[in-house]
Amino acid sequence: MNQKLNNFIEHTILKPDTKAKDVERICLEAISNDFLGVCVNINYIKLAKEFLKGTNKKVISVVNFPLASNTIDIIRFQTSCALEYGADEIDSVLNISAVKNKDYKKAAQEIEKTKEICKNNPLKIIIETDLLTKEEIKDSCKILIDGGADFIKTSTGFVKNGVGAKVEDVKLIYENIKSSKLKIKASGGIKTYDDAINLINAGASRLGTSSGVEIVSKGGLND
Repeated sequence: MNQKLNNFIEHTILKPDTKAKDVERICLEAISNDFLGVCVNINYIKLAKEFLKGTNKKVISVVNFPLASNTIDIIRFQTSCALEYGADEIDSVLNISAVKNKDYKKAAQEIEKTKEICKNNPLKIIIETDLLTKEEIKDSCKILIDGGADFIKTSTGFVKNGVGAKVEDVKLIYENIKSSKLKIKASGGIKTYDDAINLINAGASRLGTSSGVEIVSKGGLND
């Protein structure tokens, strides 16, 4: 691992009952622990930007989240608003219904149309591995490559009884994207230092977790 574990972490808070003081807390934790940035819902982008003013910490936000139930026009509008509010990066959810229907062209086109709005801002697409078969995970990798996404992300963390990021899934994804420019963000259920290291070793370039402070405190800031 050529960089500090801290710099892999997007410190995340996406619960519907999140308070302003919670956003302030994770921003302060992101600064004090030298995390890459924070991931918040659209309604807290401006507040997070204010708390992180004068730092190099990124603000990441989510669209079409968590159910992947919006039309492309709504996704593009959400994306446009999130960027206008100050988001540095966008995490969207793959059209899982299209994948299940084997309408891969539609799923790829929606990513392409979202990337048109993002332009130079990184676009991560959540494929929700808990809802996909191994073959559908492989198909999703190709969809994201064809659509021009920047990252493939494992999970929203909102699937009932879902596991979230699994080493075996990250390894499978890595094998199917390694010849492309696509990178991996592992997210969902990452609670421990060992979880984090194992996922990075499997191929993840980013980690989305609400347990970042606990993870780095166990492993040490410079591991």
